[in-house]
Amino acid sequence: MSWVTRAPDIARDLSREMTRVVPRTLAGLNESTGWVPASPRGVRQFGEVMLDELVLSGFSVLGGRPAALRPPSECAAAADELSELGIDRAHSDPAPLRVRSLRRQRVAGLTYERMTFEHDPALPKTLEAEGLGGPARAVVHLCRHRDGPRPWLIWVHGAGQGGPEDLLLSRIGRIYGLGYNVALPIQPGHGSRRRHWPRYPDMDPLGNVAGMMRAVSEVRAVVRWAQSNATAVVVAGISMGTPVAALVSHLERSVDAVALYTPILGLNAMIARHLGRWGTSRNAYQELLQSTVVSQLTSVIDPLSVDPAPPPRRRLIVGAWHDRMAMREPTIALQERWGGQLYWYPGGHVGQVFSRSVPKVTERFLRGVVDEAEVRG
Repeated sequence: MSWVTRAPDIARDLSREMTRVVPRTLAGLNESTGWVPASPRGVRQFGEVMLDELVLSGFSVLGGRPAALRPPSECAAAADELSELGIDRAHSDPAPLRVRSLRRQRVAGLTYERMTFEHDPALPKTLEAEGLGGPARAVVHLCRHRDGPRPWLIWVHGAGQGGPEDLLLSRIGRIYGLGYNVALPIQPGHGSRRRHWPRYPDMDPLGNVAGMMRAVSEVRAVVRWAQSNATAVVVAGISMGTPVAALVSHLERSVDAVALYTPILGLNAMIARHLGRWGTSRNAYQELLQSTVVSQLTSVIDPLSVDPAPPPRRRLIVGAWHDRMAMREPTIALQERWGGQLYWYPGGHVGQVFSRSVPKVTERFLRGVVDEAEVRG
């Protein structure tokens, strides 16, 4: 269905969602702690939580019609295979990255390179049989110094991101200024890959697992490519990029440090949590995504099941205290499982991108990685 024919439905849904944003914001803040309404900080927190709610409403309204509902029985074979393989055997070692194209570009005065390469993640047989495997053109944005070797930061973006503007939103210029080379792999279905196969994410649990496994494989290929000219490699992810970064930090044992920002745990479970915004019209999808068979299926992309290669002192988790998208629980669960450094940002999921304190925490962490690398080297 085209945007033109969907326009009346979008307008109706948008109008309905807008009337619910403020009540949801207030409900979320009242369920939390540490909100003092009559204060400058409280006003900012209200604005950030409302921003989370606005983004969720936008995803709900503009997400389009979901894929046809897949019966749980169609997930059973893949769930059996993946759970039997486990994380280490389900994720194949990536083929060496062979650059297909490399172009210099600019965004708001920052020069970067757009690199592409063909990549096949070699997915398990049941996912291949569903047409979810095979090669696709991967895209990476690079900010590199002309000399080397240098420390590298591999930054995995979140849902709805992946464009050149992420170089600015993620303050890559400041990290580049610390002496780091930076790579931003574009996840499938995002940025310049949005109109290309495979579609990711959506409400198909098999497609979501295959999409994340593909993203993990592509990022691993980038990590191995960067290591040939690196003094240290840090893998970081924000929101939907956090499970990818977590898995890469486990599968690539030479990774030196890992950082997760406003983490999520289960992608399917997170989508299911917010489907209630549609009322009863998405109940069947919600039940599928929260089912036992889908939980078994997603065991191979579970950050709580990994053992990151970097030691706890080189693990950083940044949570948002008033997060209305991923919520607070994933940060707490990961910290209990991983240990390492924990920083709570006193705002919302989206708002931490605009924080002044989070970049300081990040830069201190990255300087520590460089200092340790120099001692070892």
